[in-house]
Amino acid sequence: MTTNAQGVELLRNPSLNKATAYTEAEKESLGLVGLVPDVTESIETQLSRVLWQLQQKTSDLERYIYLMNLLEINETLFYHTLMSDPARFLEVVYDPTIGEACLKFDHILRRPRGMYLSITRKGHVKEVLGNWPVKDVRFICVTDAGRILGLGDLGANGMPIPIGKLQLYTAAAGVRPQGLLPMYLDAGTNNKSYLSDPLYIGLRRRRPPTAELYAFVDEFVDAVQEVFPNCCIHFEDWTGADAIALLARYRNKVSCYNDDIQGTAGVTLAGLMNALKITGSQLKDQRILFMGSGSAAIGLADLIVSALVQEGVSQDAARQQIRLFDTQGLVVAGRPGLPEFKRPYAHKLRPSKPFNHLDLSTERPQILAAIEDFKPTILIGVSTVGKLVSKEIVEAMSRLNARPTIFALSNPIEKHECLPQDAYAWSNGQAIYAGGVQFPPVHYNGQTFLPSQANNLYVFPAVGMAIYATNAKRITDEMFIEAAHAVADQVRPDQLKLGMLFPPQSNILETEIQTAARVAKLVFDSGLARVERPADMIAFIREHVYKPEYSVGAIGASKAA
Repeated sequence: MTTNAQGVELLRNPSLNKATAYTEAEKESLGLVGLVPDVTESIETQLSRVLWQLQQKTSDLERYIYLMNLLEINETLFYHTLMSDPARFLEVVYDPTIGEACLKFDHILRRPRGMYLSITRKGHVKEVLGNWPVKDVRFICVTDAGRILGLGDLGANGMPIPIGKLQLYTAAAGVRPQGLLPMYLDAGTNNKSYLSDPLYIGLRRRRPPTAELYAFVDEFVDAVQEVFPNCCIHFEDWTGADAIALLARYRNKVSCYNDDIQGTAGVTLAGLMNALKITGSQLKDQRILFMGSGSAAIGLADLIVSALVQEGVSQDAARQQIRLFDTQGLVVAGRPGLPEFKRPYAHKLRPSKPFNHLDLSTERPQILAAIEDFKPTILIGVSTVGKLVSKEIVEAMSRLNARPTIFALSNPIEKHECLPQDAYAWSNGQAIYAGGVQFPPVHYNGQTFLPSQANNLYVFPAVGMAIYATNAKRITDEMFIEAAHAVADQVRPDQLKLGMLFPPQSNILETEIQTAARVAKLVFDSGLARVERPADMIAFIREHVYKPEYSVGAIGASKAA
């Protein structure tokens, strides 16, 4: 990247700023003499200073605020920091710290980032998008913040989610940050506390009827095709019904996907594939009970069905292997008011007895009854109900299965259906466990277990890199299934013995490159690529990987190599 920026203007541009790393010749030619210290530091020296300053912070939220401020000053150093130790820093800039950052976002905001597209601009969306300075936008991560993690409707306070998701594209998979646009689609909020908060930064109105919201989203999607024709739209953290409906509305028309549906499904499927390696069984022989029936559950159920169909199982037979449990009990055929998206998994069964969803003592017996009747081999929690899985439930799963698979995927930690130490203890060390966040090792009965985190970052950044490199026309479920296989294949047998279902995050970039190459091959094989097919797919992906380094002779630019 070359620039005509000089002096203070150069230092104030985070994409160009090198701070204390300018050479003497650069200082002279760019009018920087006297504006920066009279040293020329390497980026590693700058990183040492960042690490020292981070050590002085007393909480991960303070570290998050510091790193977001660093991003506004020196983008290259920000990504160099994240990629220097991804296992340490990704949980600071995203999950689990991001939940607290969202709850307090209107209070900790310092400088707006991304775009805030308000429904009051309906009829003028194309003009608003044209205000973004980068014209070759390759990804827009957009949310209306209707359901942020397990925290609910956070309105404009949900903006850290698309910001953070796109940072993971770069930090985990090497997608260049310049073409990434985080966006909050502001249609109001039903969160009364935010509507009455004087520091709230969103529209102070309740959310509109569905038809009005969808008409606005239609205009947004159409405008993106005109303003950013090579852009993939990444939908993130919409309410379950909206997430499913909007994905179905656009997936066969434009380049788009929903990470809560397809990304969550992909990474969970990867975990299940490795769980099956441990049990020595096959996907076609599993019975899967979901606690929860929102967009994450439906997305995973649909992807499992697609994977089973690839293996020769009929769609109807595949759906019979899956049951859903929600706030009204077991999802059964004939239930009044059952949403359309749940009906494929509504089987002809006797309904559960009514219960109070806020009282676990009335809900757990219904889950136990469903387990005794269905005899599931796999239990997946996407309910956002903390401690929903009791000792009796784990013991029932253990009685039915020598190695019960229990995934508790809800976020944040207080929403986890089951903690790893309980899953291992209640199953006498036989449970195969994955959670929604990263837990420390668990020591039980002389054994050490490494509980796995079913983190979407294993899948969606790699799929994103494949889309970026191939300029894919459409995004398909098959891409997420292939990503799941690729992630699962990178876990070694010795790691599986310790309970690890996913590769270590310390080497996340290489994991993502390998995964992206396999997804890219599928894109070419499917005829969806808009670039010429390369001879070496891994080398092709590596050519697109962003490296957060100061370029020599291209002032302030970071290079892809």
